[in-house]
Order: sequence, then C-alpha cells, then structure tokens
Amino acid sequence: MSRVLLTGATGYIGSHTWLALLEAGHTVVGLDNFANSSPKVLDRLSQLAGQRVTFEEADVCDPLGLAQVLSRHRIDAAIHFAAYKAVGESVQQPLRYYRNNIGGLLNVVQALQDQGVFRLVFSSSATVYGQPETLPIPEDAPLATTNPYGSTKLIGEQLLAELERCDPRWQIARLRYFNPVGAHESGLIGEDPRGIPNNLMPYVCQVAVGTRAELQVYGGDYDTPDGTGVRDYIHVMDLAEGHVASMKHLLDGGGSHVVNLGTGQGHSVLEVVQAFEQASGRPVPYRIVDRRAGDVAACYADPSLARRLLGWAARRSLSAMCEDAWRWQSGHPRGYDG
Repeated sequence: MSRVLLTGATGYIGSHTWLALLEAGHTVVGLDNFANSSPKVLDRLSQLAGQRVTFEEADVCDPLGLAQVLSRHRIDAAIHFAAYKAVGESVQQPLRYYRNNIGGLLNVVQALQDQGVFRLVFSSSATVYGQPETLPIPEDAPLATTNPYGSTKLIGEQLLAELERCDPRWQIARLRYFNPVGAHESGLIGEDPRGIPNNLMPYVCQVAVGTRAELQVYGGDYDTPDGTGVRDYIHVMDLAEGHVASMKHLLDGGGSHVVNLGTGQGHSVLEVVQAFEQASGRPVPYRIVDRRAGDVAACYADPSLARRLLGWAARRSLSAMCEDAWRWQSGHPRGYDG
C-alpha cells in the first residue's frame, strides 16, 4: 500500500482519517503543529492502531519545516486538512484565515512538487456554495461564499484547478464536505475544540455533560420547518472513509475529481438537540439568539457522484452520530485534558 502525508493529522477529522487510512492498509506520516489539537491524540491513535504512529511536529506555514519532513519520508500522496475552520471566527479575523489557509496550501503543494509527489486530496467545504440556489446541492451548483473561511476554501480550489490545467502531472481531489459530527466508536478520540465551540455538536455535548449551561441557537426565524438552520450532518468516520475512497481513486489512476461528501439529508438544529437528548438521556437547554454573520438557512448535499465515482456512501445515522459523540464526551468531559 501507499505512504500518505496527512497534514492537520491530530485534528478532529485528521485523526479519524488517520485510523481509516491505517485500516485500509496505508502507511501514514502525520503532521501537525497542535494549534487546535492535543499531543495526547498520538497516544490514543497508537493505542487504537496497536503500534506507534509516525508523526512530525511542523507547521504548514513553515516552508523549510515542510521540506525537511518530506526529505525524511518518501511519500506517494498527501491529504491536506491543516486549516482554520470556524465561520464566525473568520468573519472576525479574515487576514489570519487567508494567511494560514491559503499560505499553508501553497507551501504544501510546493513541497510536494519539489519531491515529485503529484497526488493530493484537498479538504474543501460546502461553504463554497454560499447561499445555495437549489437543494440538495450538486457539485456543478454555482460557487460563491458568504464568509472569509468559505472564501479561503474556494480560492484554494481555484488554485488547485489552475495547477491541474497547467501541469497534467497533478491528480487532485477536492472534497466538499458538510458538517462532520460524532466520534470514533471506541470513545477514545473525538472533537475537542479550544475555547467556546464554533460548531453545533461539541456545544451540545458540553451542555449535556454539564460544562456549559445552555446552547445558543443562532437564529430561529429561518425559512426552515422549525425556523432553525438545517445542515447535512455526517459521521466523522463516514467522512474519513470518504477520504480513503478518494485517495484510492487517485492511486488507482482514476484522475482528479470534485465530489460532495454528505448524507444528502438535512437536519435542523432542534432535530439534532432532540436526537442528542435521546442518545444521552440528558436535557440540552437552549436559547434562541440572533443569527450569526455568514450563516445560511439550509445546506445539504447531493452525494450521488461520490457513490458512482468512488463507491462511497455515508452509512451511519444521526442517532449513531449522537451516541458516538456522547460516548466520547461523557468519558472525556474536558476533552483530552480530562
């Protein structure tokens, strides 16, 4: 099997994808600077893998550090996760997001090219669709963004598309995924955001476990069945397996592709709250507050292309997402710190 460089490897999605790659027989070289993750993830991954994982502490915004990592490891392909990812924070700190997300991508691509590596899976986002014109959203839907985070992903996609056109050696997957939630079924790894969570599920988890008093629901007057935002929530392990399927497609010579990774079904904030209460047996008090800048009313995928092209489809239900998230959170009320 192949040796894969995984940037952002100790983050939420990166750590779960690491396990999925190992399970598929790949060798993984993980890279992270722990800007939004914990070194304790490495011990958990080693425990689950039954062997010590290979890891390099480095920053994708450091070209020299990246070059040194790649000089020490012969790799066949890369999956690039390392990026800042919070919509609200990106509105407050747009320059920080551009510097890290675009600059880091450029550095990774340059380092790969310098080593003669031309297969890359890029972590994009459904935010590139902006305010969707039709639902579910197909890959050929118009692209526009409503916040700086989404803009960094769209610019990243455009940069990679130009690279493909100019240099046919590149085979690049651009994976547009929706709202990853849940945790590994072992309960040993999961989502552990720094500070106040920017995404729904970790906030719900922290309210249920008692570390936060109530959930703030941003907007109750959207044009949706119950007035709250509707999103396509996908289990993080389904998402991880989607990356493995995409990587296999590239390694088998299937060529570049752009696909949605989602379930194709939308759930409102209040539906998620209800499902989590059922899974955890705990109440989740909530209060509806003003809408959040940059958010859209509803966003869910048409995932049929991924099924046809990659042979991949999301398998895990909303209840499974909530059960696995609760297993992680209830066993780790303060994330990796306790």
